[in-house]
Amino acid sequence: MLALLVASFAVSAISPYIYRLLKARFVWFGAAFPLTLLAAFVLRYPQVASGVPVRERWSWAPSLGLDLSFMLDGLSLTFALLVTLIGAAVFLYASVYLRHYEEADRFFGFIGMFMTSMLGVVLADNMLLLFLFWELTSISSFLLIGFNHHEASSRSSALKALLVTGAGGLALLAGMLLLGSVTGSFEISSFYAMNELITSHPHYPAIVALILVGAFTKSAQFPFHFWLPDAMAAPSPVSAYLHSATMVKAGIYLIARFNHEIGGTALWQDSILFTGATTMILAGLLSYRQSDLKRLLAYSTLSVLGTLVMLLGIGSKLAIKAFFIYLIAHSLYKATLFLVAGTLDHEAGTRDVGKLGGLFRAMPVTAVTAVLASFSMMGVIPLIGFIGKETLYKAVLEVHPWGRVLIVLAVAASAFLVVVTLLVGFRPFLGKPRPELAEAHEAPLAMLAGPFILALSGLLLGLFPDFFVGHLLEASSVSILSERLGIEIELWHGFNLVLLLSFVTLLAGVALYFFRPLVLPRIEQLHFPALLKPSVWYEEALAGMLRFAAGLTSFLQNGYLRRYLAVIILSALVPASLMLFRSWRAGGFAVTLPADVSVTAYEAALALIIALATAMLLKSDSRLKAIVSMGVLGFGVGIIYIIYGAPDVALTTFAIETLNVILFVLVLARLPKFTSRSRPSGRLRDGLIAASAGIFMTLTVLQVTSVGRASGLKEFFGRESLPGGHGRNVVNVILVDFRALDTLGEITVLAIAALGVFALLKLRTGKTE
Repeated sequence: MLALLVASFAVSAISPYIYRLLKARFVWFGAAFPLTLLAAFVLRYPQVASGVPVRERWSWAPSLGLDLSFMLDGLSLTFALLVTLIGAAVFLYASVYLRHYEEADRFFGFIGMFMTSMLGVVLADNMLLLFLFWELTSISSFLLIGFNHHEASSRSSALKALLVTGAGGLALLAGMLLLGSVTGSFEISSFYAMNELITSHPHYPAIVALILVGAFTKSAQFPFHFWLPDAMAAPSPVSAYLHSATMVKAGIYLIARFNHEIGGTALWQDSILFTGATTMILAGLLSYRQSDLKRLLAYSTLSVLGTLVMLLGIGSKLAIKAFFIYLIAHSLYKATLFLVAGTLDHEAGTRDVGKLGGLFRAMPVTAVTAVLASFSMMGVIPLIGFIGKETLYKAVLEVHPWGRVLIVLAVAASAFLVVVTLLVGFRPFLGKPRPELAEAHEAPLAMLAGPFILALSGLLLGLFPDFFVGHLLEASSVSILSERLGIEIELWHGFNLVLLLSFVTLLAGVALYFFRPLVLPRIEQLHFPALLKPSVWYEEALAGMLRFAAGLTSFLQNGYLRRYLAVIILSALVPASLMLFRSWRAGGFAVTLPADVSVTAYEAALALIIALATAMLLKSDSRLKAIVSMGVLGFGVGIIYIIYGAPDVALTTFAIETLNVILFVLVLARLPKFTSRSRPSGRLRDGLIAASAGIFMTLTVLQVTSVGRASGLKEFFGRESLPGGHGRNVVNVILVDFRALDTLGEITVLAIAALGVFALLKLRTGKTE
């Protein structure tokens, strides 16, 4: 699995170059990439279906609990198959759809990283590794949603998706760290026997809240749902992939993956049940007023995502069965319909359902594909969507005591899905051909093959549900409930209440569709308070953050180096002084001067020289005097190092002071004439800050030297300096060997600063009149 992910990232990185090289022939390479991954996972199907997960583990940073560990069980295999199968259709489709885009080459690098990141999420067995891939999906989706970066709407939508899911990612990381501290491990598979330990821990409510916030933001659950419809600014292949198999499904996967480990409590089940049901019905209502094909599908995606979360909240065996089937059905028909919407936009030039119609003769293959996917979305027999809806209703009817309320919400939400299906899958193709669409024609084969295969898969899985899906369902249920369901998947269950509810759903959906022209004008007249719209909260929060940043920047970054230094010194001085004061109040602060405080003549002379240099530096009325005084001051400090047995530090000081003097002298000619602009009050303030910092450092040094503290580190360096670092100078060995990375970082910073100075010196600006 590690090799697959590394290879997939590598192929994604070189895909733009291959696209530029192959051009029109890239279509076959694009399809072969995800199909190869699909074949690799299909080969693992027999082992996983038999109940034996595939495991891999590579040591990376064991001291941090971070290992490259992967697990392929029923749940992760289901998602991996969906990601690669739909990925193949998307790659094949996009290779033609984006052929006339100027920057189509980089698209395939982004979409490849998106696919690989999602595979990493579902395969990772280490929480920290999962989080790494989790954030990669956010970054790659940001690049894809904002692919048309010349449009302001694309940039805004991409930023919104990144900020919302990124904030949720931070919450998720905090929850994972808390979970790791409770269990003592970051390996997800090690949590299987720790449910009681986790759920009884005092940190359990915080763990649940943080992990669910991360999952809800990713899967666009209420009140974080507003970013997903705006993500329609992305090209249609991105929308198809994002809504069906990646990104939003990552949040669903996370809830399902942790359901056994931290689920089973009222807090967990009720939270996801309420959130899912709210998202399901709210998104269904919002979809009713949409007219853009992609926005219609986006809100229907939100509704189905809410349904999936609600089923996990119910948590029964039948609910998990419904979750699994509904997940597969939605992935197949939603990817198909998004690609169909892209085809209509590509060939007819519009996505507005009010401007589409009569395209069946011009686009027969697209029409058949849309109808197959639409039947599955509506829940019509014998498509797999029918089995999913039937099982959904059964699972909801078993819920006590809220079963009646939930079944009403589920039927209503499904009826709105029927409306969306009629608008997207049927209306563009029925009716008389429109004159303005006379030039519309069938799409190329590469744009037809992928959606048709996905739609046909929904039919085959519906006709033979237990042949392939059944074994995978049993293996997945172990990951979610830690036990096999023992429930067969059947297409027909006879005439019963559930079948009656299915007919009611279809009739209600058809009625809502035909009454839509009468209802929409009245809906448009309704105006909801801004406080009820989460998107308004997001906009206000973003605007407030920008205003705060602008105010803080204008206060701190005002162009005066003196203020910068004052802020830095005070920021460090105030909290440190408070700690020193508390230590004094607690009796832990003690300063004892050494018995011998005699001062030699050369020490007194050196102190006098330093004091005079300091006074001259402060009172100087020219830059040259100030530079000379600063050099004398620095060399005086260096001599102190020599007196107290640190010649290497003294040499470093001399070198730095010499370099400083030279650099200052070199730039003197470029500086304006020296003027004194400080007011007496400003000098007094600066003097107080400087004196406070000096007094604090003096007291700190006296405190440290007065209290004898045993340090094993000091003895370690002294003992290991010669045998470990092959040097007798302990300070040098520490810098070069024991703290080599730190020293390397400092050298790197200095090198970058030197390059910056060199670039500024070489800069030549043109004069303008």
